Amino acid sequence: MSPATVFFLLFIAASLLLTRRAARLTRSADDFYTAGGQLPAWQNGLALAGDFLSAAAFLGSIGMYLGQGYDSLVYAVGTLAGWPLLMLLLADKLRALGRYSVAEVVASRFDARSVRLMSIISSLTITLFYLIVQLVGAGKLLQLLFGLPYLAAVGLVVLLMVLQVGLGGMLATSWLQMTKAALMLLCALLLAGGVLQRFGYSAPALFAQVDRLSHGQALLPGKSLSDPLDALSLGLGLSLGLLGLPHILLRFFTVADGRAARHSVGWATGIVGLFFLLNIFIGYGALVLVGPAAPFHDAAGKLLGGGNMAALHLAALLGGPWLQALIAGVAFATILAVLAGLAMAGASAISHDLYALWLCRGQADPQREWQLSRLATLLLGVAAVLLSTLFQNLNIAFLVGLAFAIAASSNFPVLLLTLHWRGLTARGALAGGCCGMLAALGLIISGPTVWVGMLGHARPLFPYANPALFSIPLAFAAAWLASVLDKTPGRSIDAAQPRADTANQAPVSSGPAMQQTDWPPAQHRNRKTT
Repeated sequence: MSPATVFFLLFIAASLLLTRRAARLTRSADDFYTAGGQLPAWQNGLALAGDFLSAAAFLGSIGMYLGQGYDSLVYAVGTLAGWPLLMLLLADKLRALGRYSVAEVVASRFDARSVRLMSIISSLTITLFYLIVQLVGAGKLLQLLFGLPYLAAVGLVVLLMVLQVGLGGMLATSWLQMTKAALMLLCALLLAGGVLQRFGYSAPALFAQVDRLSHGQALLPGKSLSDPLDALSLGLGLSLGLLGLPHILLRFFTVADGRAARHSVGWATGIVGLFFLLNIFIGYGALVLVGPAAPFHDAAGKLLGGGNMAALHLAALLGGPWLQALIAGVAFATILAVLAGLAMAGASAISHDLYALWLCRGQADPQREWQLSRLATLLLGVAAVLLSTLFQNLNIAFLVGLAFAIAASSNFPVLLLTLHWRGLTARGALAGGCCGMLAALGLIISGPTVWVGMLGHARPLFPYANPALFSIPLAFAAAWLASVLDKTPGRSIDAAQPRADTANQAPVSSGPAMQQTDWPPAQHRNRKTT
């Protein structure tokens, strides 16, 4: 049995054991959607970092260092900049509301089914796009190691994802994320240490070699970010997109109070920052060690498995087949864990938001809702498998930048205005969310990535690869204009208040419509009710 097979079977068995244990502890909708809302801050922070540290952060960013050098730093710095904003703008207020999903938070302020539906569609679009990114990484990884056809590889991954989420819910997802984050830090330390050992543990010696091999180009902005507007648009999308990712925001409903939510972000920021710091040494190490090595390239000079597999080749060079197998196994566990988080967010949007609260108006049978969540996980996986075949040859770090742009243009503006601007109306939320999402999708399709790279046209209709600089202001402008022009009375409802803790206080009544000045509510609760 090969080392890769040993580690893959080990990680799959461990994930199934965790899922089985979590399934025994998952007895209610509260347990399924939010792990009971009682995770300690440090555990939730580790899981939060695990949700974020995806295949793009591990495989895609190292491949980008190999191919583009300095440009990969923009992805690291851009996403890291979003964490303080997440803590300051959203963490505390999201936890105060005590909902099960992002769409429920947004829609809870307005008595409008259209707002809820828009939020559901936006969350599902972002989740599906992010699922595609992870499946591309999984497919390429299994193709390289085991020679599986692409569709068979991603099909196996989706099957494991369905088992994890359908049986264990958020508790299994959280445990997987914690384990995966710890393993990723271990692997990053091993790879970074191995690279520095080759250069006498001297970072200047490493960068001097990078400078010699690339003639200084790898330490300067490259062609992919040569346009300042495109670079600014990418950075803006990465920073603000974090604040709109459904599977990240879902983490603020799994802790006991707002203080724990803020501390979770602090833990996650430190873990993610350390990982990206180590990635600098790993990425540039791949450039100087793997880049010139002929055994890792085919006859045409292309890297075996594509740029996304640079980390695996570096591991083979530094530690042989066992280190390569460990890195591959952890990368696979990374993909599985992130897929579980995404599937959890998608299943919540379909079963809880779309079915239970939108179609059934809050009167759905809990058992049927729970069953639908499992079916929703399967449907999301199948859709992501089919769509991922269109993007399988693109760098997954670049793809995640596009997913962030959609999140920054649709979820983020509406969520921020819902929590912080009393003047927002239902029509404003609807206009902002729809305009932002449609603008981001339209600009991506008409841009060079899809219009030229995938559809084969000579020139793009929209000249920039990253749309966030244009789609985000459009979303805010649409929300503001529609709210200012909206004269409809009774625009907010008391459902926006936090859910009551039945053990400590009386339930929130369904009284008259609350005024805009009553928003956002300041109360916190200790535990959800179902």
